[in-house]
Amino acid sequence: MGLLDKMLGNAGEVSLDELQKEYGHLLIDSENIEMGFILFRDTFIFTSKRLLLIDKQGLTGKKIEMKSMPYKSISRFSLETAGTFDRDAELKIWISSENLPSVSKKFSKAVDVFKVQRLLAEKTC
Repeated sequence: MGLLDKMLGNAGEVSLDELQKEYGHLLIDSENIEMGFILFRDTFIFTSKRLLLIDKQGLTGKKIEMKSMPYKSISRFSLETAGTFDRDAELKIWISSENLPSVSKKFSKAVDVFKVQRLLAEKTC
């Protein structure tokens, strides 16, 4: 992920080994990390059972907010791909019957957003 993507707030994919090393302790028995992305100091992880959002806060990043969203609570999602002149794609996720999306993340062009869409479709259908 390039510096410009970071400055624009676009997420890039992180290796499963890195995610397992840093966040493996958050997983329950029989849960596996399937895909993950990082944006500055924030991370979002798709596991076999849920979506984890990890928000590092403050100057040091020692204060951390973790949100766990079981796939069964995701009512819908949308994915807008990057165009010719766009640098990013955007994912929006709605939880239960909310009118506005609970999650909105931008991905750099380097991320295969169709892979993200397939994973969400498999988990929520």
